Amino acid sequence: MYTKQNKRHSVNKRHIYFPFLILFLIIVSGVVGYMVIEKYTLFEALYMTIITVSTVGYEEVRDLSQDGMIFTMFLIVLSFGVFAYVISAVTKFFMDGDVREYLVYYKANKVLDKMKNHVIVCGYGRNGSQATHDLLEHNESIVIIERKIDVIEKSSNPRLIFIQGDATQDEVLERAHIYKAKALITTFPSDADNLFVVLTARQMNPEMRIISRASDEHSDVKLKRAGASNIIMPDIVGGRRMAKLVSKPDIVDFLDAILLKSGELVNLEEIACSKMNQCFIGKTIGELNIRRISGASLIGLKNADGSFVFNPSPEIRLNSFNKLFALGTPEQIENLKKALEA
Repeated sequence: MYTKQNKRHSVNKRHIYFPFLILFLIIVSGVVGYMVIEKYTLFEALYMTIITVSTVGYEEVRDLSQDGMIFTMFLIVLSFGVFAYVISAVTKFFMDGDVREYLVYYKANKVLDKMKNHVIVCGYGRNGSQATHDLLEHNESIVIIERKIDVIEKSSNPRLIFIQGDATQDEVLERAHIYKAKALITTFPSDADNLFVVLTARQMNPEMRIISRASDEHSDVKLKRAGASNIIMPDIVGGRRMAKLVSKPDIVDFLDAILLKSGELVNLEEIACSKMNQCFIGKTIGELNIRRISGASLIGLKNADGSFVFNPSPEIRLNSFNKLFALGTPEQIENLKKALEA
């Protein structure tokens, strides 16, 4: 689903509401005028006003006085111009595609209201679009905040929801439902912008994972202090990758196949022990029989202090703070999750 949220929609709504508001006021004025001048009942005054404003030309309820005739002529002249204005506004509303745009915009707001545990991507440049592409491959829900309307309009992916605005502003992050998001990625070329986004986002959602791009190596410490969980420097990452492709090309390709192309063939998944059935807590890895019950392989473990154990020993006992890293096909990973969480 694709839309863009900006001030244009509120303007379009005013364009269609305003002429109808004027028409309503004319009808009210006509009803009041006939009731005061001709002493009509409310229903008679409404009937007389409707046939006058619409220029239908039916017979009057009763013969009009001279004052009533003058008022009727004034009402006809006034309503004729308003009717032309209403028809013009409605035609423009439909012909310009505003109806379709407004419906898509309304639907996007409904989707946004229901979203939780989604990822917010700030900036849809080269880094942001690539991050979005990979997140979509992993079936993540994404909200993109982008300043430039032309960048938004170039996207044709119906699964993306765009918010046009400045991610450094609180109200824009609120529109992206930052309080319910699980992660935020900021990819602006300016480290100052990224720093401001990180600082604001961390204050609004202390539990969220925040990943920031950095261009200057000296910005690393500042972004960490501001609350970034991880810092990515494209130049350094790119340089290291090129070096690895020279020295160990097959290993790089193998890891790419696992990490970047996960899906139909292979998945590397993390499983939090806190979500496991309590009967497995305190048992050793060997007692879980992960390979036998699912076909997946346990290749790593993360301890509560953040340290990693690679190729963990079968004798290691698990606690609720551990995280397991399993490698296998999507079906094997799903079987493992069901077996451990059952």
